[in-house]
Amino acid sequence: MKLGYIATYPIKSCYRVEADRAEVEPWGLAGDRRWLIVDEDAKLITQRDWPKLGRIRPRYTDDALVLTAKGVSPLQVPFPDGGTTEVRHFRQWIAATSAGDAAHRWVSDVIERPAQLFHLDDPTQRQVDPEFGEPDDRVSFADGYPLLLTNEASLHAVNEWLVEEGDEPIAMTRFRPNVVVAGAKAWAEDDWIGRRIVIGDVVFRAPKACSRCVLTTIDPETGEKGRQPLRVLGQYRRFPGGVMFGINLIPDVRGKIAVGDEITIR
Repeated sequence: MKLGYIATYPIKSCYRVEADRAEVEPWGLAGDRRWLIVDEDAKLITQRDWPKLGRIRPRYTDDALVLTAKGVSPLQVPFPDGGTTEVRHFRQWIAATSAGDAAHRWVSDVIERPAQLFHLDDPTQRQVDPEFGEPDDRVSFADGYPLLLTNEASLHAVNEWLVEEGDEPIAMTRFRPNVVVAGAKAWAEDDWIGRRIVIGDVVFRAPKACSRCVLTTIDPETGEKGRQPLRVLGQYRRFPGGVMFGINLIPDVRGKIAVGDEITIR
């Protein structure tokens, strides 16, 4: 088995950045979900409720985040260094730093609603669910775990089900993974839960399967919302914890990973 794909999502719920390699930090891949868009009450906005967030295509330079979107001029946002403000990430309030008025206006114009952009300076604030993690495990602005791993062969199985239903196949990007395994059997990842996954020289724990939400029904390229793949996953992949696709990962160590790295299971 090998690592076939790497992606990060600099701004939670916005467009991805694909890469050939990445640095692994305790709270996830470097730069992944370190920015958050909130409403006027400082509460998280996600594509679950506002698909227009997908219009924003961020990318990093050495000293800034560059925001791009169709039909508007790009905006360079320096890493902020001001005081922190509490923003609400689901049920938790977290200290984050405002990206400034220019960034707030740009984001608001692109997603067509009042919004503000914040940066997570200190990613040690959020603890991974203690039921599945250890006391020192941390996570950035991701939903709950540092990384998400998916399996190419499992997507092929889902696409076969979709075709049987008369629907179009979907791309893996619907599931917003950080890393994708190539060369495994379909649903092999179910047997990796509770074990360690080694990508190159970096060791990860696999604490649980990932339950999927309505975000998977939004095409990341068009923003259009449909019924799949949740409908077909509900028929074949429903478990007590939800409708499952992919597994969550927690790094044991820092390191670097690259497309083509060998993957082994311990």
